[in-house]
Amino acid sequence: MFIFLSHIHFVFAFLLGVAIGSFLNVVVLRREKEEAVTGRSHCMHCGKVLRWYELVPVLSYVKQMGRCTGCKEKLSVQYPLVELITGILFTLVVGALFGRVGSAVTLGMPTGLELVLHWTIWSLFIAITVYDIRTKLIPDVFSYTLAVSAFALLFVQGGVFMLPSYVEILAGPFLFLPFYLLWKVSDGHWLGLGDGKLALGIGWFLGLSLGGTAIMFAFWIGAVVSVGIIAFQKFTQSLQGKRVGEQLTLKSEIPFGPFLVLGALIVYLTHVNLFAQLL
Repeated sequence: MFIFLSHIHFVFAFLLGVAIGSFLNVVVLRREKEEAVTGRSHCMHCGKVLRWYELVPVLSYVKQMGRCTGCKEKLSVQYPLVELITGILFTLVVGALFGRVGSAVTLGMPTGLELVLHWTIWSLFIAITVYDIRTKLIPDVFSYTLAVSAFALLFVQGGVFMLPSYVEILAGPFLFLPFYLLWKVSDGHWLGLGDGKLALGIGWFLGLSLGGTAIMFAFWIGAVVSVGIIAFQKFTQSLQGKRVGEQLTLKSEIPFGPFLVLGALIVYLTHVNLFAQLL
């Protein structure tokens, strides 16, 4: 059976993504505070239980002007940002998997499972990014769930069930190995092992060459951003004649997970492959 993609499919993907993004905020914040994910949603400042109309993704934040209706404390802009980003990514996944609007798509169990796995993986990428930025840690439950989802995706490609090649199976461990060695040699000072577990999932998700490209992009972007921040800090310091706030240095601990996710996103959308001639 075939269907034709229309605008309604992208609208549905966006709305679903926004709703999932709202749930991701709950997961990240409650995980950080070691609270159970179950239970009524509440203000993280005063504990006020939120009513249904205070939980509408993005719109509730805008209507309340970014403040809790109870204690009037400012709510983090993380809430609408994560919701919008998840909605956009869910829409991009539909476009990436099924092509441009109007293209015919085989509709069946493998196709649906493949789509769900892609959405699951990107939801986990978002959760990992936000959590790593907030805490400089990547919870094992996030990275392991990502790895399992990516490994399962190896058996569902192009809308059909298939057995992966040995190269596809080894891609994850192969990309994990350099991170493990850097972690082991530096006793955890250069990189955290959580980054290696994230690379494991990226390898199974993108494959060996594309996954390696994503990791290369992550290192390059991370280096450029870090050097840029340090240069900006020094420039600001020279203008003001004093240090302002915490200063970033080359020895500072910087969350690397977001750069890995960004590298994966670039490769996922563009299919740029730096190792195409090698592998």
